[in-house]
Amino acid sequence: MSIELHDVRKAFGTNVILNGVSLTVEEGETLAVIGYSGVGKSVLLKSIVRLLEPDAGDVYVDGQDVSTLHRDELYDLRRRVGYVFQFAALFDSMTVFDNVAMGLRRVRMPEPEIVGRVEESLQLVEMSGYDDRLPAELSGGQRKRIGLARAIASRPKYVLYDEPTTGLDPVTTAVIDGLIIKMANELNVTGVVVTHDMKSAYRVADRVAMLYDGGIRFIGTPAEIQQAEDPVVRGFIEGNPKLAQEAVA
Repeated sequence: MSIELHDVRKAFGTNVILNGVSLTVEEGETLAVIGYSGVGKSVLLKSIVRLLEPDAGDVYVDGQDVSTLHRDELYDLRRRVGYVFQFAALFDSMTVFDNVAMGLRRVRMPEPEIVGRVEESLQLVEMSGYDDRLPAELSGGQRKRIGLARAIASRPKYVLYDEPTTGLDPVTTAVIDGLIIKMANELNVTGVVVTHDMKSAYRVADRVAMLYDGGIRFIGTPAEIQQAEDPVVRGFIEGNPKLAQEAVA
């Protein structure tokens, strides 16, 4: 089973963001989605779990047409698809424990099971012992880890990572990348990682897809994208905007 997008389109007013995106995320892989700021990477992620409604096209998760799901079915989908928000999106007034437990309480998991699951999730992201801390007491990298712990607490089949290393120093970035790899290896999570950091993309991804001008410009392995001849792709991965500008001109 997999995540599939077929000819997905999304505009905000006259600003067309996605203009016929088709993409398949195979079970068991980690797919990195790269591209310039504002090209619609986060819009694509949110369309998978219907946090945003596409204007046209189809999204399937494990063969289910996401657009047809009723409320309870949509909640069930979101339990199977964890979402790591760009800035962690933790609730400031809640402890780390309560932030991670929130989704489990929503599905009425018995409290003793919640305690065990939260502790296991915190251990997986190397944040054991932080249960009683508030988000304000954590560093940016620690908040990202707690956001990941919350996303995996329901033991989802898929995890969507929205710019998981934005604003982090290189060492902390490498730690977060390592955790993404760990989720794939230890929990068999299928991942979609939105990022602009090519080093991270090369580290964590089985395949890399570049979103550009409303569509998928390139998709292939990290080795293949590093050998790509398309000047738009090369301009992005090399940090050389002149190449892309000359290709479009």
